[in-house]
Amino acid sequence: MAKMEVKTSLLDDMIGVGDMVLLEPLNEESFINNLKKRFDHDEVYTYIGSVVISINPYRSLPIYTPEKVEEYRNRNFYELSPHIFALSDEAYRSLRDQDKDQCILITGESGAGKTEASKLVMSYVAAVCGKGAEVNQVKEQLLQSNPVLEAFGNAKTVRNDNSSRFGKYMDIEFDFKGDPLGGVISNYLLEKSRVVKQPRGERNFHIFYQILSGASDEFLCKLKLERDFSRYNYLGLDSARVNGVDDASNFRTVRNAMQIVGFMDHETQSVFEVVAAVLKLGNIEFKPESRANGLDESKIKDKNELKEICELTGIDQSVLERAFSFRTVEAKQEKVSTTLNVAQAYYARDALAKNLYSRLFSWLVTRINESIKAQTKVRKKVMGVLDIYGFEIFEDNSFEQFIINYCNEKLQQIFIELTLKEEQEEYIREGIEWTHIEYFNNAIICDLIENHQTGILAMLDEECLRPGTVTDDTFLEKLNQVCATHQHFESRMSKCSRFLNDTSLPHSCFRIQHYAGKVMYQVEGFVDKNNDLLYRDLSQAMWKANHSLIKALFPEGNPAKINLKRPPTAGSQFKASVATLMKNLQTKNPNYIRCIKPNDKKAAHNFNDALVCHQIRYLGLLENVRVRRAGYAFRQPYEACLERYKMLCKQTWPHWKGPARAGVEVLFNELGIPEEEFSFGRSKIFIRNPRTLFKLEDLRKQRLEDLATLIGKIYRGWKCRTRFLLMKRSQTVIASWYRRYAQQKKYQKTKSSTITIQSYVRGWKARKLLRELKHLKRCNEAATVIAAYWHGTQARRELKRLKEEARRKHAVALIWAYWLGLKVRREYRKFFRANAGRKIYDFTVQRLMQKYFLEMKNKMPSLSPIDKNWPARPYLFLDSTHKELKRIFHLWRCKKYRDQFTDQQKLVYEEKLEASELFKDKKALYPASVGQPFQGSYLEISENPKYKKLKDAVDEKIIIAEVVNKINRANGKAASRIFLLTKNYVLLADQKSGTIKSEVPLGDVTKVSMSSQNDGFFAVHLKEGSEAASKGDFLLSSDHLIEMATKLYRTTLSQTKQKLNIEISDEFLVQFKQDTVCVKFIQGSQKNGNIPTCKRKNNRLLEVAVP
Repeated sequence: MAKMEVKTSLLDDMIGVGDMVLLEPLNEESFINNLKKRFDHDEVYTYIGSVVISINPYRSLPIYTPEKVEEYRNRNFYELSPHIFALSDEAYRSLRDQDKDQCILITGESGAGKTEASKLVMSYVAAVCGKGAEVNQVKEQLLQSNPVLEAFGNAKTVRNDNSSRFGKYMDIEFDFKGDPLGGVISNYLLEKSRVVKQPRGERNFHIFYQILSGASDEFLCKLKLERDFSRYNYLGLDSARVNGVDDASNFRTVRNAMQIVGFMDHETQSVFEVVAAVLKLGNIEFKPESRANGLDESKIKDKNELKEICELTGIDQSVLERAFSFRTVEAKQEKVSTTLNVAQAYYARDALAKNLYSRLFSWLVTRINESIKAQTKVRKKVMGVLDIYGFEIFEDNSFEQFIINYCNEKLQQIFIELTLKEEQEEYIREGIEWTHIEYFNNAIICDLIENHQTGILAMLDEECLRPGTVTDDTFLEKLNQVCATHQHFESRMSKCSRFLNDTSLPHSCFRIQHYAGKVMYQVEGFVDKNNDLLYRDLSQAMWKANHSLIKALFPEGNPAKINLKRPPTAGSQFKASVATLMKNLQTKNPNYIRCIKPNDKKAAHNFNDALVCHQIRYLGLLENVRVRRAGYAFRQPYEACLERYKMLCKQTWPHWKGPARAGVEVLFNELGIPEEEFSFGRSKIFIRNPRTLFKLEDLRKQRLEDLATLIGKIYRGWKCRTRFLLMKRSQTVIASWYRRYAQQKKYQKTKSSTITIQSYVRGWKARKLLRELKHLKRCNEAATVIAAYWHGTQARRELKRLKEEARRKHAVALIWAYWLGLKVRREYRKFFRANAGRKIYDFTVQRLMQKYFLEMKNKMPSLSPIDKNWPARPYLFLDSTHKELKRIFHLWRCKKYRDQFTDQQKLVYEEKLEASELFKDKKALYPASVGQPFQGSYLEISENPKYKKLKDAVDEKIIIAEVVNKINRANGKAASRIFLLTKNYVLLADQKSGTIKSEVPLGDVTKVSMSSQNDGFFAVHLKEGSEAASKGDFLLSSDHLIEMATKLYRTTLSQTKQKLNIEISDEFLVQFKQDTVCVKFIQGSQKNGNIPTCKRKNNRLLEVAVP
């Protein structure tokens, strides 16, 4: 039987208050206490209506298991305790069933858990949507895009070990069934300044540490990197290692994720080469050098790093070195080249590193989008997930923090607008009167930053674009002039500053009153970071790279596409991106997750009231609760309300048969709840005060206790009645079984008596019949005995008569036999005297031969053909027989031995036999070759890559491949050559290069000459007039002369059907081009030991000294 599904509610077994709308009383203290109480009981999620508050527990909790996913699947939002899965399920079902595009906005401080929240949302949606091979592949690619972007876009900060240093918005696209089709990722403002400099206690982007920790030594060698972090200036050493973070394992995860997403191997290699180049750029250092005109010029101290960077990226070293030393400025038709001093060179180096990394990151996002984008063009439903940097207030706040906080201001603005809009729309939809609520609208702060004329970003762009001297101080002066009267802007010179005489506000700073609090910004670097200037010389140098990826990252470096127009500033680009994002979010149904950081120590079980209070204030959570409670604190569909509270009224309990709204009206009238405490909408009941809801819950709890008592009473009565009926049925069954047993016993007794009487009667009848049969049998036996005795008497009489007659006949035969024997013996004595000697001789010889063969059987030698043992001859007259047997046995065991050979072995022995016929007793070198196997190929040409060119040039099967020495007839010196024999050719090739020097058809070989001594010299004579004979004969030396000559002889015979002439002589002639030279072999001692040497005596004589 299936397990019964028990539905619970948000209000069941509640720790604190699960929905802050129901909090009573509502103030800052009670709000924080409620969060703390739930946090202490591992309840990290709390609702404000449909908004989820998520507190980072800084540890793993068992609330994200597959069982939890199934528990929240297809459940009402308020049906179970607060959870991020509930919001994810609500958004997914609204998208699937109501065809509404959704967006999930995740906001909060850095370290509050926004990135993990976005992962949980995506993993839940992936778990509950459809299945199938194609769908699973899409889901896997969407999920695996996270590790790649985190490695390249996240870093450790003082507040978070995995802080997102870029904004990410992912649109997940679904079909009409709710199955994922693909996705599109947008990234916002990567903090590229982190590449070249990190604050104390923070790290660079994860990928730098992962590649140095997790890559193999071979891979690091290819990237020209070393595993030591201290070797690289761009890596801060004080936080290089992070507790609980395994960079090596994460690197393997990233490479696997890139493969799943769809990166090709060469693309992955190119990405890591760019990362390595960025890392090594930080090691380039400059030194000043004075020129003749008195200007300072920068020079690179150590060019080794520059060389390795150029080898990685395929850039000409001189081009990149010049780009670091000179800057070319173009204006209309003029070009002016100026030298860079050391400070400018360092600026150019860092600008190149930042641009290279940021463009690589943008390329990664684009490449991931190509892999995960939907392949079909059908209409799609979209769910957007926004994971963007949280509000940041650091000790030193610069341009990056200003941009990040501007984005959070815009998100806060859209949160306020959409929350109020959603609340208002629900009241209008349900026909409930709307009450306006006062709240802080941060539109004035957004206008201070983004106003087209007087906004801070507009003035920053104007300052960057104007001619003349532009510095951060001139920008601050302009701000003091334009924004001096703004109530949310403060500086040392502004009228609204409360610190005119306070030195804590330096001259080079300004302060903005954000919705999250006051933030002081240092203007140093604002102009440079907004300009985001990269010298055109560096762009052109990157475009000239032979590295396809780097070339694609710098399209403006193409000389054919030079654009003298100034590129847009970083601030204006980000402002446009944020405007597009806001426009996109306003077209979707919003779902909010507000992340809160419980402490600054990243410690579990630590709840800092002051820190949480600060976040509650700037997130506007209390205002959100007040907006939610402006009209009514609680609302619920009629069906759910009636199902939960129907036991409080007799008319609705246990089943209400009419409409749900009518049942709720009857229920509330029966309970006597004042009419001003509730209102009826079109599909929901609205309760004004939380106290009314808690009263209903108290009544329900009491009623449930009463119902439990009633159920217990009814159960006990049912149990007793059931036991009585069971006992009654048992008594009836027992009685019926006893009556049956008694009748069976009575029947068995009667049956047994009847059977006994029957057996006695049958026994009496059987015994009577037996007596009659026995009497009849005795009578028959008596007659038989009498007849037998009579027949016996008659037989004995006849036997006696026959025996008497037989004795008489036997006596006659015996006498006759003796008489015949006597006659035969008399005749035999006459014959024996004439032939006895011959008979005895034949008999004796026969017995000796029989004995000889029997002894030979036991003395036979082994079956080895080389075993020369044979038993001694026992008798002289068997000499010829003994020799013939020895010959026959040897032939027989040779045949047995040959039958064991494979085809290859037969070929080897045939070659050995051929060599024996050619060289035995003719060549002194032959006996040493008998025990050496003929291998044929001694060079392994097919396996050695050195001979690949030679292998490709030879199409035929190679019969022998050996290194020989070719004798130069001019001086007698030897040169190494590769000797190749194929079915149709003899080839000589250069040993080093593998180039074929000579190619001779077998038909052009007429003779092979060699000496009779113990040397390896031989001459290959060629047919006169042939093309191969133009250079003359070949005089060669080899360590395998016998094998080479034998194989050449057999191959020539096989192909030309003619026997090759093998001449063995200590003196023979060799033709060299037009000259005939005599080669003479002599005996003599050698300085080189046992190695024969060849010397030229004159133009017509070569003398070979053989030891």
